[in-house]
Amino acid sequence: MRNKSFISSQLALWGLTALFGATVLAQTNTAMPSVPTEDQEVVARFKAADKNGDGKLTLEEAEAGMPRVAMAWDKIDVDKKGYVTLEQLLIIVAANK
Repeated sequence: MRNKSFISSQLALWGLTALFGATVLAQTNTAMPSVPTEDQEVVARFKAADKNGDGKLTLEEAEAGMPRVAMAWDKIDVDKKGYVTLEQLLIIVAANK
């Protein structure tokens, strides 16, 4: 049941991210990477952002390498561990296909 709740919250998260992402882009005139649509793209972006290679993305790493994840941090890091994993991000992408 917890996983179903997690996935539901992630679906809402991506919708909000798209909405707020457009607002941020309009305000800052800074190009933001597109939302990844393929698992390989998510894996590549995650690995590039995970600077210390520990398999965990901190908020600071997300801000530098995966800004959309950083914008939605509180919705993704629902357990308040201070990091998100590749598995969590892949679940979100799969739920949005």
